[in-house]
Amino acid sequence: MAKAKGKGTKDSPWELKTPPGSSAYIMYKEDDILVCKVGSTTLHYQWRCIDDLHTMLKKHGDWIDLGGADEQKPVKEGTVEAWGRSPKNPVSGWYGLKKGFRGRFGVYVPPLMEALGLAELTHDAKNNKMKAL
Repeated sequence: MAKAKGKGTKDSPWELKTPPGSSAYIMYKEDDILVCKVGSTTLHYQWRCIDDLHTMLKKHGDWIDLGGADEQKPVKEGTVEAWGRSPKNPVSGWYGLKKGFRGRFGVYVPPLMEALGLAELTHDAKNNKMKAL
């Protein structure tokens, strides 16, 4: 399990890598928003996604595919990405806040949860999964 470098603030963000370890990015909490910076792109998710996803994973009880995808692309049902945009999740839709940049939930949020000690992830070249700790 990767430990989070940084304190999760704008001045000391968490330094993370995607599940395969191929791309680095940062995240930090700003009020009730989880800010994710990947190169020159900034994504915003509702902060509550961390607790909500952890609750869902505990209820699920086993490994679940991440299924990360851009907002405009279809997602595989039964994945973390599908749950992050489902009308059946606790916010009744997208956790992503900025239209056009609401996807990739299954790519960027799970490594933070692993770094915070809330989940375990696989770190294969593709088709990664996660489960609650």
